[in-house]
Amino acid sequence: MAQKGVQLDRETFSCSICLDLLKDPVTLPCGHSYCMNCIKSFWDEEEKKKTYSCPQCRQTFTPDRPVLEKNSMLADLVEKFKKTGLQAAPADHCYVGPEDVACDVCTGRKMKAVKFCLVCLVSYCEKHLQPHFRSPAFGKHKLVEPSKKLQENICSRHDEVMKMFCRTDQQSICYLCSVDEHKGHDTVSAAAERTERQRELEVSRQNIQQRIQDREKDVKLLQQEVEAINQSADQTVEHSEKIFTELIHLIQKRSSDVKQQIRSQQETEVSRVKELQEKLEQEITELKRKDAELKQLSHTEDHIQFLHNYPSLSALSESTDSSSINIRPLSYFEDVTAAVSQVRDKLQDILREEWTNISLTVTEVDVSLSDPPAEPKTRAGFLKYSCEITFDPNTVHKNLVLSEGHRKSTFIFQDQPYSHHPDRFTGYEQVLSRESLTGRCYWEMEWNGIGVDVAVTYKNINREGNECRFGRNYKSWALDCLKTSYTFRYNNIETRVSGPRSSRVGVYLDHRAGILSFYSVSETMTLLHRVQTTFTQPLYAGVYLSGWFVFGTSVEFCKLK
Repeated sequence: MAQKGVQLDRETFSCSICLDLLKDPVTLPCGHSYCMNCIKSFWDEEEKKKTYSCPQCRQTFTPDRPVLEKNSMLADLVEKFKKTGLQAAPADHCYVGPEDVACDVCTGRKMKAVKFCLVCLVSYCEKHLQPHFRSPAFGKHKLVEPSKKLQENICSRHDEVMKMFCRTDQQSICYLCSVDEHKGHDTVSAAAERTERQRELEVSRQNIQQRIQDREKDVKLLQQEVEAINQSADQTVEHSEKIFTELIHLIQKRSSDVKQQIRSQQETEVSRVKELQEKLEQEITELKRKDAELKQLSHTEDHIQFLHNYPSLSALSESTDSSSINIRPLSYFEDVTAAVSQVRDKLQDILREEWTNISLTVTEVDVSLSDPPAEPKTRAGFLKYSCEITFDPNTVHKNLVLSEGHRKSTFIFQDQPYSHHPDRFTGYEQVLSRESLTGRCYWEMEWNGIGVDVAVTYKNINREGNECRFGRNYKSWALDCLKTSYTFRYNNIETRVSGPRSSRVGVYLDHRAGILSFYSVSETMTLLHRVQTTFTQPLYAGVYLSGWFVFGTSVEFCKLK
């Protein structure tokens, strides 16, 4: 309590201009006391206005400058207070530093300003700001954070605060400007213009944040691409080495060559992906920095500073074009394994005649961040991508029977005693392939009976309920084949399909390009329906058999090799 009393005494004997103990104290007619030199310096600055005021209460003294006389009683009291030895200088951090705004009222060593008055056009320290809080006369004064750039808020022509904005000339103006050289222009208050620009700022931030999310997603997809390339390359190298080992010395050198090519192509493709990945990560960093700057700008209290800085901060650099990035889980080197298998079968003839084919197959591996290869035009072209597919017994419905090495499925009325399995269909007479389908694949199915659905689907499709039927959900694509018509279904939307009737249907899948095509196959191939989409998971071939009215409806994967 004693310490608090001493502090109050010190404030009593302090000059509100220099904030130090009074030196040669003088008392003004209004009753406030100052150091003689402090109030003289203050009035010297007011000399041009011929108006002399009290720095604290702003009472003016006119027409003549008051004569200052030393207050001897107050001087004695200050001297007695000094002898107590209890006075303390303000802390160093209260004084103005290189980056701080100085108080305009302080004389001598200036204190740090804490507020700027938009009415007085003066920066105040904590001490000199007090009258704005105590006196009702300052009740309508607007206080903002002090800034060295606040002079930019003052109209150089009229010496008034610029509170208006001319949209015609895109500049801040004062009220007098709006009725003078900017008369007739589209003018609004700075606050109204700030509100409009604030909305634009928020839209810019939303765009930036969306771009950040998009780039982060692209980076993640590219990382998955790197992992897929590495995994596919490793698997292909392993399979190739096993095949070449069986051929011993005849193909040992070629095995080394293939391995080297695969690794070289792997390194090239990974390098390409990582280069783009690094570029996107750099863009993300820049976007985050830009977002932080816009966020800081959005909290600026000063409208003029906001409008001054907004144009330079709102501009965004050109975005990296990643629209062609379309990454999906793939195997990249499976064609190499197929080519090597041919080498094993044909031995030295293959080594001599088909070596070029192996070499070209390796170099065709491409991450393809651009457009995918074109769809084949002839059946011979499709057959290059033919694959052997069988049905998975764990998924077969109880009214379907598998035969021909699990390549054929037939509808029967009698329930089969299949064991329970979580993958088994219970809602509809359906079955999935055992093999997953990625990359480019082609297969054909021969059917008979009342009708079948030839489909591709994600493995996590439901196994029961109405939504498990192929084509009635967003996880499967199905061509309904009847004796008299075709219908394509996806997500329970039906599309009528025209084309020649045939008991054989060809299916072409380019997983990476998102292409799924159904063909009527007879002496010629006729496109029935083509889908262009984005596949996010490996696909599985599936069939649904309509057999309630005709016993023996069946469908079979055809042997194409």
